Amino acid sequence: MLYKNRKAAGQILAKELAAYANRQDVLVLALPRGGVPVAFEVAKALNAPLDVFVVRKLGVPEQQELAMGAIASGGVRVLNEDIVRSLGISEAAINQVVAKEQQELERRERLYRGDRPVPSLHERTVILVDDGLATGATMRAAVVALQQQKPAKIIVAVPVSASETCQEFQSKVDEVVCAATPSPFYSVGLWYEDFPQTTDEEVRVLLDKAANSQKTTAIGA
Repeated sequence: MLYKNRKAAGQILAKELAAYANRQDVLVLALPRGGVPVAFEVAKALNAPLDVFVVRKLGVPEQQELAMGAIASGGVRVLNEDIVRSLGISEAAINQVVAKEQQELERRERLYRGDRPVPSLHERTVILVDDGLATGATMRAAVVALQQQKPAKIIVAVPVSASETCQEFQSKVDEVVCAATPSPFYSVGLWYEDFPQTTDEEVRVLLDKAANSQKTTAIGA
């Protein structure tokens, strides 16, 4: 085990990102749901605002755990062409999965953000956080979607990652912070002592708490 839980992982990851503390241009974006408890600790330590960037994995029909791609806010769709081709997945089957996941993506955006406006990413330094990287399909979709909004800098930050996936992102974003890259990797959950599924309610509570903390900081400034 590397980490007791996501909270502890976020606290350790935050130390790796200390150079970005107390900067007006920094925004921490979490990939829900599992990335939110990690990102909450990062945002708190850096004194930076926290928001979510909703991405949904596209599971192979009949093999939901195997990702054939992902979708993200802004109509972005990223496909793993090798998997699609090798399994002979039809365009119709892909579209069916996309339609289902698009509904869930929109539901989560409404649920998590409530009446808070979507933050402007233009010219911001965006730290994109998840609880770990295995294949990286979800993170790839998030990066492509973020790039369309032209932030000044994109940093991918995770507590644990497969070594090859961490290396892959070096050429995709401005900076990659993988606090640990154990080998053999197997899965993200293996490196946490406590790795329950994060609930929608936990996400909402943490986002509200982060927003209120930023308001208090702004008033005090």
